[in-house]
Amino acid sequence: MTHTALDPITLYLVAVIFLATLIRSTLGFGEALVAVPLLALRAPVSVAAPLAVLVSILVAGVVVAQDWRRIEMRSARGLILFSLLGIPLGVLLLAKTNDHLVRLILGLVIVGFSVHALTFGGGRRLERDHPGWLAVCGFVAGVLGGAYGMNGPPLAVYGALRRWSPQQFRATLQGYFLPVSLVGLAGYLYVGLWDAAVTRYFLWSLPGVAVAIVLGRTLNRRIRSDRFIRLLHGGLVLIGAVLIVQAAAR
Repeated sequence: MTHTALDPITLYLVAVIFLATLIRSTLGFGEALVAVPLLALRAPVSVAAPLAVLVSILVAGVVVAQDWRRIEMRSARGLILFSLLGIPLGVLLLAKTNDHLVRLILGLVIVGFSVHALTFGGGRRLERDHPGWLAVCGFVAGVLGGAYGMNGPPLAVYGALRRWSPQQFRATLQGYFLPVSLVGLAGYLYVGLWDAAVTRYFLWSLPGVAVAIVLGRTLNRRIRSDRFIRLLHGGLVLIGAVLIVQAAAR
């Protein structure tokens, strides 16, 4: 990977990062399902994964700086704490467990939860932070983050249960992703995966990332809360369906 200009591979990676950033900036999560798999089609995973984490840190940092007042701080702290407990188990699962089975179970749970919510008008609602739900969603997010870099779905489930507004949802998840992604980047630094190629592609992607952040924030502010909840559950159904298909295809 010695490309130094906007060759076809660089253009492809920049386009994928733009799309993933737009999804992340609009909804607050969901870019992991887009970024790493699509980046890995044209670049080694050893480049794709740290590149996605670098972009995640940048997006989260900008959103937190802009909208920190909208962050549900207590929720974010609890989710981060339990995620840090779950990350080591996720790494262990990645090394020791049947990947297909984990993806299938996760996909079925996510689809079941969101289909139920869409069918029965939202179902359960948490008026305030619930220690049990915080623990479960945060821990599972950490496990999935450690294993697949896919923290988002359990966080989205918790946000849907709390009925956060689109702005609260976006800001709170970035308050979560910023420290968690920094921990992940530290790991990549430790094992030497942040190299010159990662930095080069990251720098080329910056203009598109800036545009996507601004556009995503505009879209997020224009979505009504009830429509956002439906869009959120629709996105979760899509993510769950992709996981089920991945498990079945392998």
